[in-house]
Amino acid sequence: MLTKKRGLSIGQLARAAGVNLETVRYYENVKLMTPPPRTQGGHRSYDELHIRRLAFIRRARKLGFSIEDVRALLALSNSEHTSCAGVKDIAVTHLMQVRNKLADLTRLEAILAATVGQCTSELSAHCPVLDMLDP
Repeated sequence: MLTKKRGLSIGQLARAAGVNLETVRYYENVKLMTPPPRTQGGHRSYDELHIRRLAFIRRARKLGFSIEDVRALLALSNSEHTSCAGVKDIAVTHLMQVRNKLADLTRLEAILAATVGQCTSELSAHCPVLDMLDP
């Protein structure tokens, strides 16, 4: 798959990292992925480091980290003296945001469950869900 002559194509990189082509291009456009060298024919030529970086980005995004947080995490992970404290600061802030979202979703679930619980299966001019939605 990876040879000294020619590295991975963009499609091979995308498959290896579990993303689609547009995702690779997007991360290159927002400068999360470093541009790869090009072959004599002008094709991108990726290597194992690109796979690792793209997989790192994919996992971080799947955990809900913002693009800027991912950029900061990548910078911290690539420094000679990785700052666990710096990583922790970013992760703690993100954890607080996740917990706030969970609390909001829990409140939303309670309101929606109570409203749906008032619904009947009968034809009626009155519907609690519609009433809740109507300003």
